[in-house]
Amino acid sequence: MALGFLNNNNEDNEEEIIEDDFVELDAEMTEQNQKVVVRAETLRKFDDVENVQEQLRNNRIIWVNIKPLKQKDMSKLKRAVKRLKKTVRSVDGDIAGVDEDWIVVTPGYAEIERTGEVEQA
Repeated sequence: MALGFLNNNNEDNEEEIIEDDFVELDAEMTEQNQKVVVRAETLRKFDDVENVQEQLRNNRIIWVNIKPLKQKDMSKLKRAVKRLKKTVRSVDGDIAGVDEDWIVVTPGYAEIERTGEVEQA
């Protein structure tokens, strides 16, 4: 039968697949002293979002103060947040509003744990 690999008769192949699911890492392969960088940025104008995007692409967690841009031009703030959301999706990250004046954006290795007081941006 041409599709014989779909049958359960081939237990050896199952064992090989299960063994391939695990990768052993040497202690030397991981850096014990590697630190996570957390930055604080402020959006004063729309162009400031580019710096936040760059920091996010460099695997940094960023606290973003949006108050100055919100007070200056709410439509530009909405555009900036929309742009950040696209970047967050592209790096498989996360974004959330912390309060009226702050949002936090994270790269793919970090997840924002939400409670009742934290809303998704």
